[in-house]
Amino acid sequence: MDWFKKLHWQIIIGLVLGLIYGIYAASAGLGQFTTDWIAPFGTVFLNLLKFIAVPLILASLVMGVTSLSDTSKLSRIGGKTIAFYVGTTVIALVVGLFLVNMVEPGAYVPVEVQEALTETYGGDAQQRQEFAQQAKERGPLQPLVDMVPTNFFASASDNGSMLQIVFVAILLGLALLQIPKDKAQPLINFFDGLNSVVIRIVEITMLMAPIGVFGLMADAITSIAGDNPDQVIDVVQALGVYCLTVVAGLAVMVFIVYPTLLKLFTKKSVVDFFRGIAPAQLVAFSTSSSGATLPVTMEVAEKNLGVSEEVSSFVLPLGATINMDGTALYQAVAAVFIAQVLGIDLTILQQANIVFIAVLASIGTAAVPSAGIVMLVVILESVGVPSAGIALILGVDRPLDMLRTTNNITGDTMVASVIAASEGELGPADGDGIAVGDPSVMVEQGAAQN
Repeated sequence: MDWFKKLHWQIIIGLVLGLIYGIYAASAGLGQFTTDWIAPFGTVFLNLLKFIAVPLILASLVMGVTSLSDTSKLSRIGGKTIAFYVGTTVIALVVGLFLVNMVEPGAYVPVEVQEALTETYGGDAQQRQEFAQQAKERGPLQPLVDMVPTNFFASASDNGSMLQIVFVAILLGLALLQIPKDKAQPLINFFDGLNSVVIRIVEITMLMAPIGVFGLMADAITSIAGDNPDQVIDVVQALGVYCLTVVAGLAVMVFIVYPTLLKLFTKKSVVDFFRGIAPAQLVAFSTSSSGATLPVTMEVAEKNLGVSEEVSSFVLPLGATINMDGTALYQAVAAVFIAQVLGIDLTILQQANIVFIAVLASIGTAAVPSAGIVMLVVILESVGVPSAGIALILGVDRPLDMLRTTNNITGDTMVASVIAASEGELGPADGDGIAVGDPSVMVEQGAAQN
């Protein structure tokens, strides 16, 4: 029974039980009971992860920058990180466009199903269009403007302003490097202490992960199905080929592209890599949030993969903010799928435009509400496809969101491993492959400190 002590197995059990309960609750008409008595446990877990996201990014990035006392090293690591993130996003978009043009999932949706989906999700589509209209009115350099906050404390109180927190943390770290060491050291010590406290809170929070994941999964199923599980089956069947196309693209990224890059640039075993990041993947799947998963992602990168704190504290917060490979791939597939359903042929130039806009969107969506689906509306408008078409895919967006978030954090940890290896800072796993938050490990750590 030693396997049961591993956190990733506990989370898997929570996911499976949540799925089983969610299906039962939907068929038994227990949707409201689930919302009132089960879902709050998942919400509390998610809120705890979001609660520590801002202080973690701030403290870890400041420490990451100040630890790179050589500014040339900082620019070198920063340049390589951004190049890899942009490169993998472009690869994801190309994979998505290739698959959707090969499979043509839009040809499999009957006209009556199109009409039913449009009627069911038309209201939600209208709301997303309103958000997207605000995004369209933004100038081409608006993401650069949004990155610089007018009030740091306002940004720190909003998890949607992570890019601003990243900017402030890097700026603060650079400033600390350029003032006398005796004046900088007290602040550096403060952020070092804050970083240690946040990491400890992560370890405590992860003890709740199996229960939290159970609540999140149960709520996700009942939210999609209501009190009629047949509704989920009907929607998935109608959009099955589209869903499979997105899943196939994500699988290509996770099981082919990332392992290939890992083998090319590091000596890390692919099996050890996936075993090490399993807890973060499971949390990403259940929360559908790269930002909320960031504390766990950093822990597994350092303890299970051997990425140095210096690299992980710089590369991973940046990745959670700007690296959205799974989202970009989904946007490419969804845009072409909607065009196919509506009988619109997109030219090579229009599909190249999708790549360009999606790459920019992966960096600049932090300040936009409902970022992924909203930016899809912007992409549709840019290539002349009616944005109301998103009503066709909203019914299956949640499960696909869970998968693309898992893809995103897998890409983040792969890039962190590559950057660490290039700097000679990818060592053996400190945690010896043991999942973060394992109660037995925490007890041993506590005993060692006493």
